[in-house]
Amino acid sequence: MKVELRGIETIRPYEQNPQLNDQAVEAVAKSLQEFGFRQPIVVDPEGVIIVGHTRWKAAQKLGLKQVPVHVATELTLAQVKAYRFADSQTATLAEWNYDLLPLEFKDLAGMDFDLSLLGFAPEELGAILAPSGDEGLTDPDAVPAPPDELITQPGDPWILGNHRLLDGAKVHLCNTDPPYNVKVEPRSNNAIAAGLSSFPASDAHRGLMHHQSFDVARQGVMPLPAPEIVPGRGCPSRSRTVVPAARRPCRRARSS
Repeated sequence: MKVELRGIETIRPYEQNPQLNDQAVEAVAKSLQEFGFRQPIVVDPEGVIIVGHTRWKAAQKLGLKQVPVHVATELTLAQVKAYRFADSQTATLAEWNYDLLPLEFKDLAGMDFDLSLLGFAPEELGAILAPSGDEGLTDPDAVPAPPDELITQPGDPWILGNHRLLDGAKVHLCNTDPPYNVKVEPRSNNAIAAGLSSFPASDAHRGLMHHQSFDVARQGVMPLPAPEIVPGRGCPSRSRTVVPAARRPCRRARSS
C-alpha cells in the first residue's frame, strides 16, 4: 500500500458523509499529538475522502500542513460508497472484555500515562476502574436472590446486644407502642374517674404512684364521681344536673 504526504488543502471531505463526528475531533486531535499520524487518510483519485474524515478535521484543528494519504485507485464507485459505511460500522461491532480492561488501565496508570488520552469519558474510566462489587451503587430497591443454602435455620437464636431473637414459628411478638412498648391509655381525670384507666383513684390515698397518676398528683385533688342527672317532676325537660359540693367553685374569704 502506497502512502504519501499531501498538503491538507489538496483533499476535501465527502459532502454527503452521513457520520456525525464533531464530538470526536478533540479526542482524535489529542491522540494525534500523543501517538502521531499512524493511519493515513484514504481518498479517491479526485482527492475526496473515503475514510478518515475525523482525522482530517483533527489535523486541521492542530494546524498541520501535510497529512499521510493513501489513494484508493483500484476501488469501484460502489466499493467506495460501501467502504465509507463498512469502515465506521465494523468498528462498533467489537466489545471490550471488562475483566481485562481494568487491568490494562491500571498498568497504564502505574506508568504515569494520562488515561484521558484513551478516548474514554471520565465517568467511563471511573466505572471501569471502580472496585468490584459496586458497593453503594446498586439500586436501593433491588432484592438479592436467596442463597442456595440458608444461613438461619428454625430455632437458631440471634444475639442482638442485650436482646435475643429466636427464629421459629412458635414465637409471636406484638409491640403495641414501638420502640418503648408502653401501654397507651387515657390520662385525664375524667377517664380515671369513669374507670377507663388502669389507675384506680383509691391508690392515691395510699401514696401509690402509677405512670398515669402524675397528672392527678400534680393537681393535688382526686377525681370525683360524674355529676348526677336528676329528672324533673312530670317533665323531662326540667331535668337538672346536680354537681357535688366538692366540685363546686369555692369563694375566697375577703380579708377585713
